[in-house]
Amino acid sequence: MPALRSDAARSRAKILEAARGCPLDDLRLNEVARAAGVGVGTVYRHFPTVTALIEALSFDALEQTVDLARTAAEEPDAGRGFVRFLRGAVRTQLEHEGLQQMWFADDVSAEARALRAELFDRAGALLDAAVAAGAVRPDLSIGQVQRLVCGVEHAVRLGNGEDQDLLLDIMLSGLAPPRDDRPAP
Repeated sequence: MPALRSDAARSRAKILEAARGCPLDDLRLNEVARAAGVGVGTVYRHFPTVTALIEALSFDALEQTVDLARTAAEEPDAGRGFVRFLRGAVRTQLEHEGLQQMWFADDVSAEARALRAELFDRAGALLDAAVAAGAVRPDLSIGQVQRLVCGVEHAVRLGNGEDQDLLLDIMLSGLAPPRDDRPAP
């Protein structure tokens, strides 16, 4: 992103701060402009779409999630590394409401698209390593795991958050390979 003039940088900061105070599922650029004390045109110059604004709010969290995957890949125990990554990814998603939209939005920037591709590649490699180590069931795709993570996030948000660890533990238990002593479904 090219350097902004100081007044444009201040306007951008006001817009982002105002948007942080809004529920993202009901984000309206006109309302953000009003809350930021700037003109609607100013908001649209910085963020032509709601997705662009959510991306700006969530880009650091996307980078943080990629860093989690990089760190998890360094874990000698592939299963433990995968679990560490999933726990961190759920926490990051809960802390940054717009991150889930970043996984699925088509109209993100090239930078966000590249970072997202790196994340999915790294997460897929973590899953493959965990499967090869016998720590995760072999019939899962990274897309399925991604949807499970989003499901845990949604379930936690429906409640008061106190059951976050319980719900995550249940999901992680379901990722384990089937044992021979379990009854067939």
